[in-house]
Amino acid sequence: MNSVEVAARKSRWFSSFASKSSSSVPWISPLQYRKTNSPRVDPPPQNTTTAMEVPRKPNFISHNSAINLIKRERDPQHALEIFNMVSNQRGFSHNNSTYAVILHKLAQFKKYDAVDAILRQMTYETCEFREGVFLNLMTHFSKSSLHNRVIEMFNTIQPIVRDRPSLKAVSTCLNLLVDSNQVDLARKFLLNTRQDLNLKPNTCIFNILVKHHCKNGDLESAFDVVREMKKYNSSYPNLITYSTLMDGLCERGRLEEAIELFEEMVSKEQILPDALTYNILITGFCRGGKVDRARNIIEFMKKNGCKPNIFNYSALMNGFSREGRLKEAKEIFHDMKSAGLKPDKVGYTTLINCFCRAGGVNEAIELLKEMKETDCRADAVTFNVILAGLCREGRIDEALGMLERLTYDDVYLNKASYRIVLNFLCREGELEKANDLLGLMLDRGFVPHFATSNELLVRLCKSGRAADAAMTLLGLVETGFKPEAESWSLLVELVCRERKLLAAFELLDGLVIREV
Repeated sequence: MNSVEVAARKSRWFSSFASKSSSSVPWISPLQYRKTNSPRVDPPPQNTTTAMEVPRKPNFISHNSAINLIKRERDPQHALEIFNMVSNQRGFSHNNSTYAVILHKLAQFKKYDAVDAILRQMTYETCEFREGVFLNLMTHFSKSSLHNRVIEMFNTIQPIVRDRPSLKAVSTCLNLLVDSNQVDLARKFLLNTRQDLNLKPNTCIFNILVKHHCKNGDLESAFDVVREMKKYNSSYPNLITYSTLMDGLCERGRLEEAIELFEEMVSKEQILPDALTYNILITGFCRGGKVDRARNIIEFMKKNGCKPNIFNYSALMNGFSREGRLKEAKEIFHDMKSAGLKPDKVGYTTLINCFCRAGGVNEAIELLKEMKETDCRADAVTFNVILAGLCREGRIDEALGMLERLTYDDVYLNKASYRIVLNFLCREGELEKANDLLGLMLDRGFVPHFATSNELLVRLCKSGRAADAAMTLLGLVETGFKPEAESWSLLVELVCRERKLLAAFELLDGLVIREV
């Protein structure tokens, strides 16, 4: 509550008190009640106010309440006003949690000037800060491609937290730089960290470097890093190290080397693989066209006490699907259910995709019904697979009906859903249906692909449908679309040939005005 509201409330209270004092009952001494012969005084009526009402003090906003208010606030400026307002309360001082939530809110909305102001304010605070605040800011700056500021936030930890950054902070900063492909910055950062903080790299830091080299296809450098790891007492290759190396080998088709590394990890290093490690091999062999060997890996997992998960089975189903082996894909799906695993939308969508690729859209739709019966909610990806399957089989009316109906069934489609069907209609020359679908798309806020829009305009013009072409162009221009020169010239030429289309001329005049 601000000072103006407090003053107004006090004024109302004093005026209320004055009016009540003039009409209150007479005051009677308590001694009179001890006299037996004293006249009895009836109590005042219950609805009469006999005591002065005490004004309510404004509620004190605690740290937890302030945090909740800031979190719920959608406007970052209002969130900042709340942060500043609560600090004006007597006896209130911000702590690590309140600073963390306001910094997160401001960084989330890219209000970096306000972030800098809050950070300056933190340097004068006496409360204890933790480095998690800065790790969160590092992530925000990395997402915004402000890579120098990632390092800046790391360097801010020591002066504000008043302690050296931990190895977790080093790993986080390095990982963000590597993931952003900022190799020079990462190298410089690691060198400065080792010199300034005298920190010895641990397994986590080495693993980040291994991941970086594998990501760039430099497997020899990745193996050099592993050899370097073994020289330090503070680090040694672990499951993540070997899994990253195997993934790099599989990505480049070096499957036999990946298997050899797997055997070395298990037999020599005594490191037990998990389902994720197995999935790297399964995916690699499926991608390499060796699906039967991938299936053997699943059997090997079972025999060695590692229960396959949904992702393992889904990867194998995808492998059989690519080779057109629908029967085996269905077997894997049933094996997954027999193993006590409840298929999720990833598993269902994988098999639905298998059916659609093999021309079995009806079976795919049956699976979609099964999903609904088992409370497994299909998403836009699932429906897009079925829409593409319907189009491939020429069942365009069913695809259009699905687009029309799903929105009313609380299914949230995306722009790809409409583009799949629109592209097919344009290719097949179904111009009237394509034009109707375009109208539906624009009404629902979806914009077609630039190339598809131009193709539709050209086809409408070449078929002599000037009015439809002009109306279509008008709707597209409202979304910021600019036609190619060919589309525009074809439309102008057609309108000039069809002198009776006055409405089309008016539309073109409007379009020219918009372009100007």
